Amino acid sequence: MDWPRVRDSLRHHARRPVVRTGIYAVLWCLLWLDARVGFILPVAVQALGFLTALPVCIYWIRHWRNGPPHLRRAVRSVCYLPVWQLAAHLPLLFSGYGMSSAIATAGTVGAFFLGLGWAVWWIDRETKRARPPVTSKRVWDPRQLVAWYFGRNSRKLRQSVFTLLVYSGLFGGTFMILTRLTGCSVYEAPLGGGEEKQLRQIVRIQKVINKKYVINPYSSVLFNPPPIDDVKLDVLEVTEHLYKIGQGKGEGAGFVGGTTRGKVRFIRLKYDGGDWAQDMDRGSDLNLLTEYGVRLGHPVHDRPEPMEIARLKSFPARKSPPMVYMTGQQNISVSDAEIKILRTYLLDHHGMLFGDNGGSSGWEGQFVGMMARVLPTVEPISVYLDHPIHRVPYTLPRLPIVAPHGRSNALGWVVDGRLVVYYHPGDIGDAWADGHSGVPQEVWESSYQLGINVIYYAHSEYSKWLAAAK
Repeated sequence: MDWPRVRDSLRHHARRPVVRTGIYAVLWCLLWLDARVGFILPVAVQALGFLTALPVCIYWIRHWRNGPPHLRRAVRSVCYLPVWQLAAHLPLLFSGYGMSSAIATAGTVGAFFLGLGWAVWWIDRETKRARPPVTSKRVWDPRQLVAWYFGRNSRKLRQSVFTLLVYSGLFGGTFMILTRLTGCSVYEAPLGGGEEKQLRQIVRIQKVINKKYVINPYSSVLFNPPPIDDVKLDVLEVTEHLYKIGQGKGEGAGFVGGTTRGKVRFIRLKYDGGDWAQDMDRGSDLNLLTEYGVRLGHPVHDRPEPMEIARLKSFPARKSPPMVYMTGQQNISVSDAEIKILRTYLLDHHGMLFGDNGGSSGWEGQFVGMMARVLPTVEPISVYLDHPIHRVPYTLPRLPIVAPHGRSNALGWVVDGRLVVYYHPGDIGDAWADGHSGVPQEVWESSYQLGINVIYYAHSEYSKWLAAAK
């Protein structure tokens, strides 16, 4: 084989815009997969990658601006897809998960009708081009109006309905496949160690001495002078890290079952029927994750991760998330398949579900009902303040309640002595959000502490399980 000639031919073809665009399209699809299921690249890098599609689209639109009408429309239709994904991804730069979801939904509707228009155009063109059949047998070709399944009356109308049904089925199937992509996900906690102890509160007394005043006793102005040495004692409580908070023996704060590249992540479950993204636009998840990293010294991910329940099955048993979070205030609609995935995650993968009532008394009943399907043999119990989840690393004097929605105590589902589900009744996510929803500092600080405790408890129990299985 003449390798120099092959090399020159490849170089020649690589310079063609079509080939370059094809290579770019492959890279764009890989970027989309990372944004959808990988979560490897930072949000800003993903947004920059999606942004590079604009000059490519502009080039091809200008290239075919004088071409045939159907080619001009085809180019613009193809360009709709990367522009739509860019528009849906940009709000994530400022935690606009609700806006991103709305744009994604609107874009899906737009893509459906755009594709439907092309399907109608194609079937109409092919019908006009098709030659009448010369056989007396049944005709199956949908481009032929004499196809037997179109009947004898209103054949054109039936062909249009047939086109709509077939296209809707293909679009729906493609949509289901793309939205159910899970890939092979991996969760790794940060490697390290530490003690499962309460954070020590140090009381520091600060001496404040006011200025001395020298007053003329014969002045015509009357004064009420303070004592010459007015000493004020300010009592300051500070948290001092006199030891590492973690689990097991290892260097640095972390978990003995982790890895050097591992990070603590915050995964929120997406579900049908309700407002699963409540408070995400206000930075609730990211704020808690940041506070956890700052206070405990564990490496954390740079963003929260909304995730479909179905994606939990993509994690291997020993590389699964130690904890996932679920909130809302409307309906909870979970399929039987998702119930099975949750059961496997909690029992076989040693995971934990953190549920938070986002604002209605009815949501508690739906959450408890869902758990009756997930763990039918386990009854919920009250989780009192003496439980480790309320004492390590922070000791909570009371359960923080932002807005009461029925009960005032937490519920738990326990399997083999481990708390596999923790339910909070008082909208704790509002306290994590930007501005803390106007609640007092005592409440939002306790809410941060409880959130940190739950994350730590789940990771500590998971690390113990990994260590015991070695």
